[in-house]
Order: sequence, then C-alpha cells, then structure tokens
Amino acid sequence: MRAQVIRHFGDTSVFTMAELARPEIRPGHVLVRVHATSVNPVDFKIRSGLLPQIAPEFPAVLHGDFAGVIEEVGAGVTEFKVGDAVFGCAGGVKGEGGALAEFMLVDADLIAKKPVSLNMAEAAALPLVTLTAWEALFEKIRLKPGQTILIHAGTGGVGHVAIQLAAWAGAKVCTTVSSDEKAAVARSLGASEVINYRNESVQDYVERLTGGKGFEVVLDTVGGENIDKSMAAVALYGSIVSIQTLSTHDLGGLLLKSASLHVVFMLLPMLHHHERKRHGAILRQAADLADLGRLKPLIDPRRFSLEEVSKSHALLESGHALGKVVIQLS
Repeated sequence: MRAQVIRHFGDTSVFTMAELARPEIRPGHVLVRVHATSVNPVDFKIRSGLLPQIAPEFPAVLHGDFAGVIEEVGAGVTEFKVGDAVFGCAGGVKGEGGALAEFMLVDADLIAKKPVSLNMAEAAALPLVTLTAWEALFEKIRLKPGQTILIHAGTGGVGHVAIQLAAWAGAKVCTTVSSDEKAAVARSLGASEVINYRNESVQDYVERLTGGKGFEVVLDTVGGENIDKSMAAVALYGSIVSIQTLSTHDLGGLLLKSASLHVVFMLLPMLHHHERKRHGAILRQAADLADLGRLKPLIDPRRFSLEEVSKSHALLESGHALGKVVIQLS
C-alpha cells in the first residue's frame, strides 16, 4: 500500500512516500481502506519531535483521524461488517499505525459507523476534536443546561465542536475569536455572544457579559497565557478545563476564587489500552447528533491529497486555517 512516512523528526519536509505491506487482520480489529484523514496539532507535534514519548516507531505513519470503508473484519468483532463506512481516531501514536496510508488496522472499540449525512472528508474532521470536547464538557465539567460557558478559540478544531455541543446541552455559549469573519462563523455554530479578543480585554468582556461575576465554565483550547486569562475570567467556584497545559503558571488565581482546573488528554485510551469502548460510544452519539443536524465540522476550503501532506501540516501550523484541515485519499 502507498503511505506517507517519516523516518526521523523534523519540519514538514520529513514526509516521504513509501510502499508498505498492507496490515494483517487481528482479532478485535478491522482493516479499513482510508478515504480521508484530518490534521490535528498533536500530529505536527509528533512529527516535529515535541512528543517523542508517544510517537510511533520509525518509519512512522502518522495521523489518528480517519474515515473509510471496512475491507476485513477480525475474529470477535460483531458490531461491524465488510463494507461498513466508519470513522474514528485510532492510530498515529506509539503502538498504532496511522491514517496516512491506503489501509489502516484499527481496534473496533475505537470507532463507529460514519454519520449518514456526512461525506468522508467531513467525517474524518470530527473524531479527535469531538472526543476532546465531549470529555471536557460532559465528563470533566458535567455541563448543565443554563450554565454560561466561555469557549476560547471558537473557530478552531476543538472550539467549533465545543460550541455546538454546549449549545445542544442548553448552555449559554460565549466564545473568543480574532476577526469579524470568524465571529460570524461562531454565531452560525450556536454561540450567543462573541468576543474579539484583539479588541476587548478580559476584564471588559467579563463585565459586559457577566456583570463582572465571571463565567461558570471556561474551556481553554489555546494554553500558554490563555490559562491565565481563563483564571481571570472564571467565576467564584467555577471550573476551567484545558487541553493545553504544557506551561508553568501561578495558580493563585484559582485559590482566590475556589475554582477548579481540569485537564483533558484524549489519546490516553489509545496509548494505555484503557476504556477504549468509551471512545466508540461517544462517536456513536456524535454520529447521531450529526445526522440530526446538531453537529457539523468546520473545514478549511483548501483540500490536500496524500502526496500533499507536507502542505497540509504547514497550513495548520501557520495558524491561518479556518476549522479543520482535511486530506483526501480517494
């Protein structure tokens, strides 16, 4: 099979096309012909060597997100059959082959049937960001109807899904963006209030939107100084959940508000073979929401082929993508 591989860490130029052996079926797994995959920040962080502890062995096939059609079914798999269209985040890390190849061997517990209403490219854009947003909102925070939530970077990968899930759950959704164009997109996704963080300080939008009380829930998808901004924005006894905590902070802001900080790292089920069925279950619910019109991916209009993986990584790393960056294999 054709695949994009990396033989060492580095910039986008390290990708090379290669011919690899097609994976052999194993019990509990399915072999999928990959139709599309999407790029997530963790993919370029692994490629560049920032996360060597979770990287697959060289020559490495990266990417977890995929959508495709099952070609073979392993012993013990009863929920899927040959010909099923499926999606999931199921590889591209230590011990698991990735989606930058014509075929991908995946654990059946990690996947679900593709939403009928979405094409392959759209379905491939959803898994990692949906699993992350779901864990943050419904497992860490247990978001309740009527709560006011601030979601940072509302048109980013996790942010645009979190807006839709929070609105579906009955929360009042506020979000930060960097332009008028992105503000319009965020409103179309379900945000009731939009903040251009370049024009309005944390103190100002906390006063404008909450009367100075702060937000009951804050979802940080950015990290760095944004964690400090989140501590400034959260209400007394409120909750912050972050997906980016590779930085050092004075947590006194939490103490003074008796607020809590939660962290999400959605790759753990893959890396530790822990509660993998939970991911499949979440994706089944996400597929139902998509087919009800309550969840849709925001996809950058620029599309890439398997031969153009380097360009796709460069676009996401540039910070200029709007939503998810997708690669179509067929």
